[in-house]
Amino acid sequence: MLMSDEVDAVAPRDEDAVRRSVEHMAMMLADMGFPRMPSRVLMTMMSAEETSLTAGDLADRLSVSPAAISGAVRYLMQMGFVVREPAPGSRRDHYRLPDEPWYGVTTAKRGFYGQFSDEAEGVIDAAGGEDTVAGRRLADMRDFFLFVQDQVGSALARWQEQRQQGRSARR
Repeated sequence: MLMSDEVDAVAPRDEDAVRRSVEHMAMMLADMGFPRMPSRVLMTMMSAEETSLTAGDLADRLSVSPAAISGAVRYLMQMGFVVREPAPGSRRDHYRLPDEPWYGVTTAKRGFYGQFSDEAEGVIDAAGGEDTVAGRRLADMRDFFLFVQDQVGSALARWQEQRQQGRSARR
């Protein structure tokens, strides 16, 4: 199998166990609403020792067509989980995970909660205000998303502090 990067493994890998885990985690993400093929590609990239993979590498590892990989990486790039980079001297693009992909995606999507809450405010008014059944439901939704926005912001700040402490301890 052609690899994008040469890798010297520190410990032996159990490729069958990695593949089973990738498929299981992808299924879990799909059960939460994340599209199945992008889930498989993301988990394959997360579990790879290489820093980047080509569409061919991903297709080989997942036993799927390059077209399936193309759509999946396009989706993952739009979400902020994958970055495409040209390979010098090659016509093939390489795909890599950005630094701290989960943090970055969560930070980028955090603004959605506030925007959704703002939009809900207009619907509450249009539905007759918070004294109506629909208005109360919509207000509860608005308040929930405002709460989540605040809590996600606090959690992200704590994560950065914890991550910095962990890096300092390893030095």
